[in-house]
Amino acid sequence: MREEYDFSKSKKNPYASQLKKPITIRLDEDSVTYFKSVSDEVGIPYQSLINLYLRDCAASHRKLNLNWK
Repeated sequence: MREEYDFSKSKKNPYASQLKKPITIRLDEDSVTYFKSVSDEVGIPYQSLINLYLRDCAASHRKLNLNWK
């Protein structure tokens, strides 16, 4: 391994704006348990699974039907 590297000609990562943003979100235990069980079945980490589901909802403009009675 070199002692020093020359980064003078390096370029900024063009995909940096597409990186994921860490946030804190509160989910009920049943939802987390559900996604963890599905993640075990399909072999995808549960946080990635939640992200995929939310992305699918956003892409299809799916909205909740919130009718309070």
